[in-house]
Amino acid sequence: MAKKVLTPQEEALENAQVQGENFFEKNSKMVIATIVIVFVLAAAIFGYKKVVVEPRQAKAQEMLYMAQYNFEQQNTDFSLALNGDENTPGFAEVADKYGNTPAGNLANLYAAACALRLGDMAQAEQYIGKYSDVKGSTGEIINAMAAGIKGEIAVENADYAKAASLFEKAAAQSDNNFTTPMYLRKAALAYRELGNEQKANECLKTIKEQYPASYDARDAEKLLTE
Repeated sequence: MAKKVLTPQEEALENAQVQGENFFEKNSKMVIATIVIVFVLAAAIFGYKKVVVEPRQAKAQEMLYMAQYNFEQQNTDFSLALNGDENTPGFAEVADKYGNTPAGNLANLYAAACALRLGDMAQAEQYIGKYSDVKGSTGEIINAMAAGIKGEIAVENADYAKAASLFEKAAAQSDNNFTTPMYLRKAALAYRELGNEQKANECLKTIKEQYPASYDARDAEKLLTE
């Protein structure tokens, strides 16, 4: 029986198949080992998330709630909220132990706010420097408050140019009737410290015209010099 004559395409396909089979025969252990390693790594990552990451986040969230309770009292004890006591944790403990979790990240912001109220600028800078912006629309107002805390620290350090920039950034990060006019007013006061009446008035006019129902609108009217 005559041998079948292959076309160039069929011959190339047959050669490729043979080469593939030969490669697997010669390297089967390596291929199998690689597949096993991939599955082991996938299982390890899944297990790490279930066994380590999720429990850490749950614990951090629980501790954060306890610290928030002290922070949200009518007459806040900022030292207690920051440092905690023998019964409840403070934001500092949550941030230091679980700073790489979402709850720990938020604790950094709270800790900075408390330190700022207590007049400890170094500690406030330390914690706000560890805060990472929260992604998504739900994080906008939180990120605005973080920028605002940085602005407050700049004011305490008499760096009014930096403060004005940070307050304007805070105002732009979340458009609402609470934080936006509040930070625009703070920016106006920082610009006034710099002797820049034009920029100060621009911020105040924005409050008056765009946020007339806000808490800061009345102050903006009084502060306008034009």
